[in-house]
Amino acid sequence: MQKILEVKNLRVSFHTYSGEVQAVRGVSFYLNRGETLAIVGESGCGKTVTSKSIMKLLPFPIAEIKEGSEIIFEGKNILEMTKKQIKSLRGSEISMIFQDSMTSLNPTMKVGKQIAESLIIHKKMSRKEAFEEAVKMLDLVGIPNPEKRARQYPHEYSGGMRQRAMIAMALACGPKILIADEPTTALDVTLQAQIMELIGELQKKLDTAVILVTHDLGVVAEVADRVQVMYAGKIIERGTTEEIFYNPQHPYTWALLQSVPRLDIENKTELYSLKGTPPDLVNPPDGCPFAARCEYCMEICKEAMPEVTHVSSTQEVLCWLKHPLAPKVDIPEALRVGGNLYGAK
Repeated sequence: MQKILEVKNLRVSFHTYSGEVQAVRGVSFYLNRGETLAIVGESGCGKTVTSKSIMKLLPFPIAEIKEGSEIIFEGKNILEMTKKQIKSLRGSEISMIFQDSMTSLNPTMKVGKQIAESLIIHKKMSRKEAFEEAVKMLDLVGIPNPEKRARQYPHEYSGGMRQRAMIAMALACGPKILIADEPTTALDVTLQAQIMELIGELQKKLDTAVILVTHDLGVVAEVADRVQVMYAGKIIERGTTEEIFYNPQHPYTWALLQSVPRLDIENKTELYSLKGTPPDLVNPPDGCPFAARCEYCMEICKEAMPEVTHVSSTQEVLCWLKHPLAPKVDIPEALRVGGNLYGAK
């Protein structure tokens, strides 16, 4: 498959009164044309900061992308682009669906006009042509009576319709990459399924690559081709969706999977809850960032960062348990029950 995006050694810090918060610490990954890559992890792990860095949407100068970081899109380093080049890139080549559609849409502008704006800028359409195309996009994302709805304001839309309008806006110019940052947050389960199905359909039609940022493993199992698990600003495990769900290697990945409600367990049991809190990234630990919360923690885990272990050609993990001299620890029994437990494709 052809790589469309490659992120190399991305390091992002925020300069605060408390000190320098090292939000993203040496993240590297790639994205193939037309595939869906999911970035998962609990709140504060660096998922959104990583995705916003790709479009240079961080609040500079409070946020700083460190020297040595590279974000290569079709052979060009985004971090070396001028403001004019970045403006041209956003919306046309790379688009983003933001977490909160109510605050991301302009409350003072009609929805159709907001969608048409990017078409006027990037596609050089007339106002009339752009509005007609905006109506078509609203129809494409399943909004009923799109011509009437295009002339309404965001507050006149329901939550699900606002999210659909955000998708229409993001896909209006046919971008090559769509970054979906928690696209189903605050929506009910039925709407979640509809929104993810819609993104999948449009992805196939437009051959768009998708970066899905989420903590919802149910959604990931359904739509992702590959998954990378983030914790404390680092990618601690990555692999195909099947590998992450059926052969997870890192204790943090085990914890995430055990916290998902299961339909195949008859007896009612309390959901697994991960104890403790993530480390302070003003002073990140020298060793494994998960060590303080890990029930398998060894002395070496606190002292040094583990090296990458390649489990297969597509799966790798950052954990001292994979060292030949480490005690053998099996995957928890709760994750070893057969069958397609999470709907992973």
